[in-house]
Amino acid sequence: MTSVMLMENTINNNNNNITKDNNEIANGEVNREHYLRELTKTFTGIEKPLKNAPTCATLTDLISALHEAFASDRVNIEVVNHLLLSYQSNPSEWRKFAKFDRFRYTRNLVDAGNGKFNLMILCWNEGHASAIHDHADSHCFMKMLKGQLTEVRFAWPKDKTVNEDSIAHIGNDNGSDEIEYDGEELEEISRSSLETNGVCYINDNLGLHRVENPSHSDVAVSLHLYCPPFDTCSIFNKQNGKRTKCKVTFWSKYGKRQAQDN
Repeated sequence: MTSVMLMENTINNNNNNITKDNNEIANGEVNREHYLRELTKTFTGIEKPLKNAPTCATLTDLISALHEAFASDRVNIEVVNHLLLSYQSNPSEWRKFAKFDRFRYTRNLVDAGNGKFNLMILCWNEGHASAIHDHADSHCFMKMLKGQLTEVRFAWPKDKTVNEDSIAHIGNDNGSDEIEYDGEELEEISRSSLETNGVCYINDNLGLHRVENPSHSDVAVSLHLYCPPFDTCSIFNKQNGKRTKCKVTFWSKYGKRQAQDN
């Protein structure tokens, strides 16, 4: 066998190994996402930190602990909930990520979680609110860092038809401006207030929700974790239940402003 043939065989073997490794990584990501989405059928959140479990003294500690928790393909979602409960808000740690917009609330990426989760800070000026929305079959944790937010939950509409709309934005108050849709008004199922350091949890099996800053004088800041991450979700018109697909974007990443499409 010539040296050229030996070299070709070596290259082919290396390529095969790379392909195999890439397939294993891809399969691992699919399995992890499937596992997480299956957990949304049973997990409803915990209200208090776990006993004898490690706590997070700083935001840096929290991020490190989350990466460790998501290193496994079998993520213990209860531990993730505990970690967020254990962290106590310190403005000096998160202030650099807190970017406000005059017209609507902002989503500011803190950590991309190696593609396994997104950790972000949302900033709400006085009176700002989200549209009623789902969470794309993912887990959503929300922790208050400053101020107060009101969460209003709704039952899913009977008609789950998705309307494509490239200009829809989750920051819009009521989903779509169009009213030519014959559907029933969304049913409100709960309403609660979230105070500083409190944590709430929702997934699509628990319903839809709308989050708002009820204050006319104070801003609010919240820390959110989504797993698996998503870049599209659905928003809903309260009056008729119309469902519209929309893209979610970041106002800033790692403390730096991002260019916006609109």
